[in-house]
Amino acid sequence: MSLDGGKFRQLVIENTLRSCQLFVGLPAADISAIAAFTVSKNLGKGDYLFREGARSEGFYIVQKGAINVHRVSAAGKEQTIHLFRPIESFAEASLATDTGYPANARATEPAMVLLVPKSDFVELLCHRPALALRMLGSMSQHLRVLVGLLDDLTLKDMETRLANWLLKHCSRPLPIGPAIVQLDRTKRVLAAEMGTTSETLSRTLAKFRDQKLLRVKGNTITLTKPRELQKLLQQNLGEL
Repeated sequence: MSLDGGKFRQLVIENTLRSCQLFVGLPAADISAIAAFTVSKNLGKGDYLFREGARSEGFYIVQKGAINVHRVSAAGKEQTIHLFRPIESFAEASLATDTGYPANARATEPAMVLLVPKSDFVELLCHRPALALRMLGSMSQHLRVLVGLLDDLTLKDMETRLANWLLKHCSRPLPIGPAIVQLDRTKRVLAAEMGTTSETLSRTLAKFRDQKLLRVKGNTITLTKPRELQKLLQQNLGEL
C-alpha cells in the first residue's frame, strides 16, 4: 500500500526524531506527537537559519548538510561555536528564555533542518516530565562543548591548538603507526573554530608536514607519527 505525501513526510520526520540523541528511547506516541507539529526547512549554502538576537521560533535538528553556529565580535571577527551535522539538535536553550537566539546559524552547504516550534513543544513538556529531563541533558552536553571550546582557545600557540584538535579526533588508544583523521568541515570552518585564519591554519599544517608528523590529501589527514605529535603537545602544554 502506497503512502500519500503527508504520511510519508510524517514518517521521515519521525525517523529523524527517533535517531536524534535528544529523543532516543522516547515512546512512539510522543515521537508522533512531536512530528505532527515539526516543520521542515531547506537552506542553500550560505543561507542563515537565524541571527543573534532574533526571536526564538524553537529549536532545530539537522536532517542533512551542516549548520555553523557562530558569534561575531564587535570588531567583525567570526567565532565558530560548533558545526552541527545530521541528527544533531541545537538551540534548545532558547526554549527557556525570551531574549532570542544567543548566536547566528548559517548553512555551510545545502541543508535541510527540522524546526520544533517553541510553543507546541513547551506545551508538550508540561505533560512529559521525562522529556523535560532529556532537554536538560542535551543542554548540559552543549555546555560541555562550549567548555571544551574555551579550553582550546586558551591554548595560546596555534601549533598546540591544532595538535590538540587532531589528537582529539584520532582513534583511541593512540596507535603507534599512522592514524587517519577525516575532516568533516572545510579548513575555513576549522580555522574559525580555532579562532584563527585559514592562512594560519594552512601554515601550521605545512609546518607539521615538513616535520613529517602528517600528510594532507583532500579532506584526509594522515598522522604519520601520532605519538610524536602527542609528545609535542605535552611539551607545548608544559611551557604554557
